[in-house]
Amino acid sequence: MKLSANLLLRQTQSLVMTPQLMQSIQLLQMTHFELNQFIALEVEKNPLLEFPSNDGEAGGERGDAEDGEYAHQPEDAGSDDGYDNRSEALSSDWYDNGGSASTSRLNDELDANYTNVFPDDGAPPQRLDAPELVSQWKSMPGSGEGADYDLDDFVAGQVSLRDHLAQQIPFVLPDMADRLIAQNFVDQLDDCGYLQADIVEAGERLGTSLAQAERVLATLQSLDPPGVFARSLAECLAIQLRQKDRYDPAMQALVENLELLARRDFAMLKRLCGVDEEDLLDMLGEIRQLNPKPGSGFEAGVSEAITPDVVVRSASDGGWLVELNPDTLPRVLVNQSYFSRVTKTKDAEVQAFLSDCLQSANWLTRSLDQRANTIMKVASEIVRQQDAFLLHGVDYLRPLNLKTVAEAIKMHESTVSRVTSNKYMLTPRGLFELKYFFTVSISAVAGGDSHSAEAVRHKIRALILQESPEAVLSDDDIVDMLKKGGVDLARRTVAKYREAMNIASSVQRRREKRALAKVVGF
Repeated sequence: MKLSANLLLRQTQSLVMTPQLMQSIQLLQMTHFELNQFIALEVEKNPLLEFPSNDGEAGGERGDAEDGEYAHQPEDAGSDDGYDNRSEALSSDWYDNGGSASTSRLNDELDANYTNVFPDDGAPPQRLDAPELVSQWKSMPGSGEGADYDLDDFVAGQVSLRDHLAQQIPFVLPDMADRLIAQNFVDQLDDCGYLQADIVEAGERLGTSLAQAERVLATLQSLDPPGVFARSLAECLAIQLRQKDRYDPAMQALVENLELLARRDFAMLKRLCGVDEEDLLDMLGEIRQLNPKPGSGFEAGVSEAITPDVVVRSASDGGWLVELNPDTLPRVLVNQSYFSRVTKTKDAEVQAFLSDCLQSANWLTRSLDQRANTIMKVASEIVRQQDAFLLHGVDYLRPLNLKTVAEAIKMHESTVSRVTSNKYMLTPRGLFELKYFFTVSISAVAGGDSHSAEAVRHKIRALILQESPEAVLSDDDIVDMLKKGGVDLARRTVAKYREAMNIASSVQRRREKRALAKVVGF
């Protein structure tokens, strides 16, 4: 076989993932906060990008420029006769006796004469400010004439858990060495008020005995809020029960076997505690009144509200109006005038740099516009598919997948997946993540319309809530009732949905409801 080298000319097409294309894809799945951070970095390194300024600020700058222009007139500018004549005429109009007459005439013409508004007051109007309050307000730091006041500066600060405990420690621990140990324990508290420290290790590190460390910890566990400085849930509940003088042997056995309570093994708990059903229910009622997280009321973190990306409202024609939330739309401009002024330079490196900056700025604005249009297309198609849900509730939530939406808007499934990640929609039914509307399809009986998995879970929860203690529904009963409603579901699927919603089995529910019925007298 003869081998030879040949030159061939071939033309092919391929999709190449350029850095800009990859960044455009990343913009789709960014949250509002991440997108603002990305734009801020781009504006910082690109001189042609800028955030739009308010009209008031721009007007203020123009006003300052005009004042400065007139303020820096040359000294010989006043030699103009016309200027001097206009000044003298203005002075003669407003500062002589005729000025008051012309002012009165002008007030009458403009209906701005306020002399007869309060006819009984002969004295000229005076300020009605309270002298003491005004003096106190103006004596505050940074309160100059015309200064703006932020009311948040006068709001009382939130007391943290450590500050709350620091106020109590000096009253229970007079010894300075004990206070140092207590301060070390305070620094190792988590947000729930539990002590995340080993007593033996802490004693060795502080150079104190184990007995002294345990004595300080026992004193700290008596502070407010009850249950603080506990090292486990059982110890936290025990501390609160001791302060209520309810930590008897039966309650101690219950607290030491919380895993049985979690499994709802009430028969074993009755044998371990040595009580009957009525006493056990009373003990469970006292446990429910305790606080398993004593430090949660002192959390310093502020919960942030979710800002919806899409807002859906009912339209006048009976349909739905889908809009992008203007608060989440990024605002960035390309300064073309600055580019035209700077490109007049003859430096080749400067021109190349500015050309790259202009190309990057134009790409960013196009990508942001494309991102907004893509979100709008996906949200509009979701609203069209889930119209029944918006009208009637979760029972009418239709099964939906990414492929259906992607085919409807002629996009790829991966694009739809990126758009629906960490995006929220505000509807008349509440605030939902876009992925909430994508649920698994469950077949219907006799070939009817399929049902959404979320709607089926809602039906299972509603059936269990409506059951009575005498007729607790088993998983097979729920399957039969769902089939009557047109839902074809297997028993193991019902059990899986029930366990996912943290609902106990029929045996455990029957035991709890019958015991509760005896207590309330049903």
